[in-house]
Amino acid sequence: MTVSVIDLGGQVDRLLEAIESFAQQLAQIDLPYLIAALALSLGLQLCRAHGWANALRAAYPDDAVSERGVVGAFLVGVGMNGVLPARGGDALKVVLAKRSVRESSYPTVISSFAVLAPFDSGIGLLVLLYAITQGLLPAAPRLPELPAFEISFWAGHPQILLATIAIAAIAIAGLVAFLAPRIESFWRRLGQGVAILRQPRRYLREVLAWQAAGWLLRFASFWLFLDAFGIGGSLDNVLLVMSVQAITGALPFTPGGAGAQQALLVVALDGPMYAAVLAYSIGQQVAVTVFTVAVAFVALGVVFRVWDVRRLIREARAALARTEPGTR
Repeated sequence: MTVSVIDLGGQVDRLLEAIESFAQQLAQIDLPYLIAALALSLGLQLCRAHGWANALRAAYPDDAVSERGVVGAFLVGVGMNGVLPARGGDALKVVLAKRSVRESSYPTVISSFAVLAPFDSGIGLLVLLYAITQGLLPAAPRLPELPAFEISFWAGHPQILLATIAIAAIAIAGLVAFLAPRIESFWRRLGQGVAILRQPRRYLREVLAWQAAGWLLRFASFWLFLDAFGIGGSLDNVLLVMSVQAITGALPFTPGGAGAQQALLVVALDGPMYAAVLAYSIGQQVAVTVFTVAVAFVALGVVFRVWDVRRLIREARAALARTEPGTR
């Protein structure tokens, strides 16, 4: 009994020391760097939103697109994705964007966002490959040991992961084959959303160029975030953080990939102190989430005159649930 009490006392002491060290790390944040990083992150979203608005203009060329409305919808979606699980902000983004484009349909608005995917996926894959080839990410045998269910479960059960992917692919293929004869109008509207891809020069000028500018701003903002929290900005550290965000972004079990990001970064950034890495990881995520949510509420109020967010979420879910192939 005495030994147990002593062990418990030692664990409590270590916990208190860890909390104190974590608090000290947070207290040392360089605010000018943090503010500049948040400003760059906003610039990144504005670039992406403008590229999306240009894609919608190609789909609806008769001056039907409100730039203000589409940008506002994009900012709302980004902000709400930080607090809603399973990327719930995307539903709000689609519904609000549809309101901002005259005579638009949900299939077209949804598919128009896909024009951002090729460049984003390509750059994200290059960043991830760099991190893997340089040994920046933890090796596969360590993944099941990470304290994040989203990563540890699938890494520890690769057969279940492969079976799940295969079943999902078969189900999607079967659904498409079943619905294809019935949804000619639906596919036409999907094709309308990606009309800009059939104009390569316009796509490069009005979408890809803005995405490239956004990625440069993302890189610069991550560098400043690392400096703000005392980790130190560097090429390897920035690419490592970008890789971790790409991985956890694909696991939308928690808002913003919370938990999974911390688990990966603590292991991957093994140079700085544990408390410093944890303070950076949590601090950046909290700062970005609070900032983007605040921007989202400003956009809702100023652009859309909407104040009841819960009602808007219900309307968005109901609207998308009612969207059937061939409906507007």
